[in-house]
Amino acid sequence: MTEWYKKSFGEDYLLVYKHRDVQGAHQEVHKMINWLKLEPNAEVLDLCCGMGRHSMALADAGLRVTGVDLSDVLLREARLMDTEHRVSWCHADMRELPLKGGFDAVVNLFTSFGYFLEDGEQLKVLRAIHRMLRPGGSFIIDFMNTAYVTRHLVQHSVREDEGQRIEEYRKIEEGFVQKEIRITDTTSGHEPRVYQERVKLYTREQLSQMLSAAGLRVDQVHGGYDEEKYDEQTSPRMIFVGHRPVE
Repeated sequence: MTEWYKKSFGEDYLLVYKHRDVQGAHQEVHKMINWLKLEPNAEVLDLCCGMGRHSMALADAGLRVTGVDLSDVLLREARLMDTEHRVSWCHADMRELPLKGGFDAVVNLFTSFGYFLEDGEQLKVLRAIHRMLRPGGSFIIDFMNTAYVTRHLVQHSVREDEGQRIEEYRKIEEGFVQKEIRITDTTSGHEPRVYQERVKLYTREQLSQMLSAAGLRVDQVHGGYDEEKYDEQTSPRMIFVGHRPVE
């Protein structure tokens, strides 16, 4: 399971998560631009951009966007959606970015953090964000709220889509929220295709300390895109907004 993300973000991911809507991405981007105080034509890095919903919405808002992801499949979908080639797409590991930096903002969205077993590996991601930002540049890390997830975890769910039975099993174990996804073709009778997802759970204080260790400063923490303030007990998300200090 140490590199679950290399298997899980493939063709079946498109089926499991196809319900994510483009309109929602535009609404979230509008809020992000206000939080980050971005000017038109600012340069933004979408780190772990996936299929590119937010990258495209950022481009629609008049920003110059680079989208980075490790999944060739998701980047293929992003490029297909980007018919006018407005976004610069890049295949890379979030810990080791082959870019020169100088971005006005870096965004890391929809819990695209905490994928690794060791805290030191997550810290590499935060240091990469620091390196990508110009001094004074801003960042957003949109992470799940650990306390909320712990209380509201749905242990099992099942649905059917496009002739596929999708079962999801969730649990919290050893400081990680873990999900097993089983996809079965309802017509063929073949063995299910099984995927794992695993994300390290962090409190607000723990993630704040890691950001500080990476040389980043937290300015605000929001509880969601429609919540200005984070509440540990009721907020579904922990959205960190901050900046790289001017040395």
